[in-house]
Amino acid sequence: MDLLEDDTPGRNEPEYTVSEISGAVKRTIEGEFGRVRIKGEVGRVMIARSGHVYLDLKDDRAVLASIIWKGQAAKLAVQPEEGMEVVAIGKLTTFPGQSKYQMVIEDIRPAGVGALMAMLEKRKKALEAEGLFDPARKKPIPYLPEIIGVVTSPQGAVIRDILHRLRDRFPRKVLIWPVAVQGEGCAPQVTAAIQGFNAMTPGGALPRPDLIIVARGGGSIEDLWGFNEESVARAAAASDIPMISAVGHETDTTLIDYVSDIRAPTPTAAAEIAVPVRLDLLAAVDSYGARMAQALSGMVGARKQRLADLSRALPRASELTQTARQRFDLAGGRLDASLKAGTATKRLSFEKAASPLRPSILARQTERMTARLTQTAGRLHTALDRRAERSRAQFDRVSGGLSLKGIQRDLGLQRDRLGRATRTASQAGSIQVKLWRDQMEKLDRLRETLGYQATLERGYAVVWDGDKVVTNSTQAKKATTLEVQFKDARIPVAAAAKPAPKPKPSKPGQPGLFDD
Repeated sequence: MDLLEDDTPGRNEPEYTVSEISGAVKRTIEGEFGRVRIKGEVGRVMIARSGHVYLDLKDDRAVLASIIWKGQAAKLAVQPEEGMEVVAIGKLTTFPGQSKYQMVIEDIRPAGVGALMAMLEKRKKALEAEGLFDPARKKPIPYLPEIIGVVTSPQGAVIRDILHRLRDRFPRKVLIWPVAVQGEGCAPQVTAAIQGFNAMTPGGALPRPDLIIVARGGGSIEDLWGFNEESVARAAAASDIPMISAVGHETDTTLIDYVSDIRAPTPTAAAEIAVPVRLDLLAAVDSYGARMAQALSGMVGARKQRLADLSRALPRASELTQTARQRFDLAGGRLDASLKAGTATKRLSFEKAASPLRPSILARQTERMTARLTQTAGRLHTALDRRAERSRAQFDRVSGGLSLKGIQRDLGLQRDRLGRATRTASQAGSIQVKLWRDQMEKLDRLRETLGYQATLERGYAVVWDGDKVVTNSTQAKKATTLEVQFKDARIPVAAAAKPAPKPKPSKPGQPGLFDD
């Protein structure tokens, strides 16, 4: 029996199991490359259901498989994307299950500003292709928002500048949602703030703002990178509340500027865009009021001039009533003769009708009528007795079929019919009386308008000779006593015995007045 168990002749290599050799390789690699910094281009990127991120780091000659554990991936300031030039920090290890080595990445950063700009341009093109930058989807900013929501850091000069500018221009209620404006927590906090403002209930205990301002001071592209994250851009695009972005200075541009409804060059400019100047509004209101008063005055003046122009084309009031007055005078002149002729005609007719009548004829006619009346009265008693007997018999027959309830019911029905008929008649009578009253009022107003009293109210006067109206100088010369009637009283004027003096000139259509 041999002393050595290895019965293979001439071989002295050590023998390992697969696990042993894999463990040895793992220890060697981890010991040699405990913590490394590797620069390369991100290749394939895959996020597993568990939340771990699997990716490849490559250059022009080799590929290094890498992994970012779930807890570490959530803390990264920049998420890896395919084609990004990065610097990864971590350690090398092996995966015995597939006989490969890999890198466990603890932190990953873009390799310089150029890489960040390239990644930003890639994101910008992708979001633009989705239509998030389309001007048609942007919402108008309210002219004077009641409540303004500000997403920014509660420390620093930005919030003080915004509040100071709002207070100077037009004080408004401001809700501040404090967030980190740079670093790892910037993007998720800004996203949550925008979504939180939109989730508020209008008119609730904490009212929903009418406008959102996302603001931050200037800084490098790394400092502003949180506002270039896709989650922030999508939250801003999905906001139902109009939004103003004021991130950085005028030369700084982030993705949130493209999806916001308005981009302000500075936070102070955002406050100026949000509200107008109160003093300017007051001055504009005063200016509009003065212009309105001037316009009204001009319009009233133009209408007054137009009315005056039209009134000159109208005929005089005296001319309007001349024809009617003449017809009235003619009718009045014929009235006496017509009354006398009518009276004579009626008297002649009466005499013709009364000529056949004699006292003897009337006496005979009276005797005949008395005899007929006596004869009729004798028959009347007999007829009344017979009629009473028939009515009593009929009443007895009818009353036999009557009952108190039926009579009461009929009385009630008749009473209701009578009441309805009475109300209808009363309403009809009231309406008719109102119509008659309105017609009488219209006729009375017409009478007052056409009467000479209305003419006196307009400054005219009437000359009377007793109860007669003096219409010309001849009648005035013959009159013994003259009275001039104005709208409020009559004034006596002594008539001159000698020829009447020449009347004073008067306006056409106005009765002449004579000197005493």
